[in-house]
Amino acid sequence: LDTFTFKINDIHFDYISKSIEAILLKNDFLTYYGRQRVWDTYNTTIKFQKLKPTDGKYFKNYVINELIEGHMSDLPRMSQGVKEKIIEAIYEIFVNAQIHSETEAIYTCGQFFPNKNVIEFTIVDAGVGFKNRINKRFNSNLDAMQAIKWAVEDKKTTKKDISGGIGLALLREFIEKNKGKMQIVSNDGFYEFGCQGESLQQFCGQYPGTIVNLQFRTDDSGSYSLGKEININDIF
Repeated sequence: LDTFTFKINDIHFDYISKSIEAILLKNDFLTYYGRQRVWDTYNTTIKFQKLKPTDGKYFKNYVINELIEGHMSDLPRMSQGVKEKIIEAIYEIFVNAQIHSETEAIYTCGQFFPNKNVIEFTIVDAGVGFKNRINKRFNSNLDAMQAIKWAVEDKKTTKKDISGGIGLALLREFIEKNKGKMQIVSNDGFYEFGCQGESLQQFCGQYPGTIVNLQFRTDDSGSYSLGKEININDIF
């Protein structure tokens, strides 16, 4: 919608279904268009945020407060070390958009669906997309699907002289154990990883940027910790 407003267009909504409108009023999205926020009684929404690429510190605190701590009782049990790794991995997605996407803004929000036992968390930019930034960095000619596949592999990064490239790979590993889902849309490529395996598809159209959607299962009875955190007293 910002693409339209940047071009001096007015935005108004002719019709929104009541159920969707309720969510968009609770998560603050419609407050950007003059509507009054509705109190989220059951804490099912993760607030919509429109951030500048320079808002990295704010985004990290947002992930901690809105997703990890805000839904601690809904997410699977995890140690402090695992929480920190997940926060850093999600933060790396923001940093990638910040450094490489050439986007004016980064958008993020989420939703807890108790009846489906899932939390969805999404990060969106309207930049150049994986394909363009990877091909520019390495003088390659990957299509959108190949570029996404490259990006989700461990320690793959377009940053020069800076460590990185573990974010998407770490999230994919956690999601595999949690039986959740990761979805990425970039340019005309679509990637999905979940309990049914990995799939890549090509869209007929183009999305000008990148969407990363993470789905976490809340009915996961497992307990997650890093290997070095395991206390021998917990074994016996």
